Amino acid sequence: MKDNELQFDRSCHVLYSRPCKKEIQKKIALHYPIEKRKAVWEQVQLKYAELLANWRTDLGGKKNFHNGAGGTYDCIAIMCYYDVCRDVVTFREIEEIEENLILPSFRKLRFVDINKPFWRKLMYRAFNTAKKRCDAWHDYEMTIAPYENGKPIYYEFTACPAAEFAKQFGFTDIMPALCNVDYASMELLHAKLVRTTTCVDGCRCDYTICGDQDPYLKEHPEYQDEVGFRRNK
Repeated sequence: MKDNELQFDRSCHVLYSRPCKKEIQKKIALHYPIEKRKAVWEQVQLKYAELLANWRTDLGGKKNFHNGAGGTYDCIAIMCYYDVCRDVVTFREIEEIEENLILPSFRKLRFVDINKPFWRKLMYRAFNTAKKRCDAWHDYEMTIAPYENGKPIYYEFTACPAAEFAKQFGFTDIMPALCNVDYASMELLHAKLVRTTTCVDGCRCDYTICGDQDPYLKEHPEYQDEVGFRRNK
């Protein structure tokens, strides 16, 4: 099925990105013979349209920056792929899809070093800009703590559409594979994420961000919990 033939309300929803489609089709090719791949992909497409028909319609479509590559709708497409192919797909493969969508832009910023005050302040400004854009859409409800010299940056989400979608349609088991990319992205900036809870299994998703040489990390060692989330104590 061609993407433009897929039936869903395009006045409020957007199609998954081309990079996301490519990544999912590459994973399908790992598990199915060539004669079945087109049919499997079509099942993913139809599942996408089916679930969007029962999903909220206030996320801003193409106007919302969260709906680009690797964002909310790509996460939805990945969950649909998981639903269709859950008998063969692995947790790590889901992680790889999201990493391949998100991490290229961070790899371009390898010169950034959050251990240095200049870059830490710049990151804080970037988060403030993101908050203003979140406030415009009321999709990811974001709160940022005041900046303190020499201290980690802290912000949190108390609402996350991807987590809400997973809860509504029964995909919470795969959310760790989508959320863990936050750790990988920070590591490319000489930073570390410290997180204790997420919107999937708690009332917020917390982000404490410091340089990868910060003594703060010794107090909050990382571990992987029983469902696959990277977390900190």
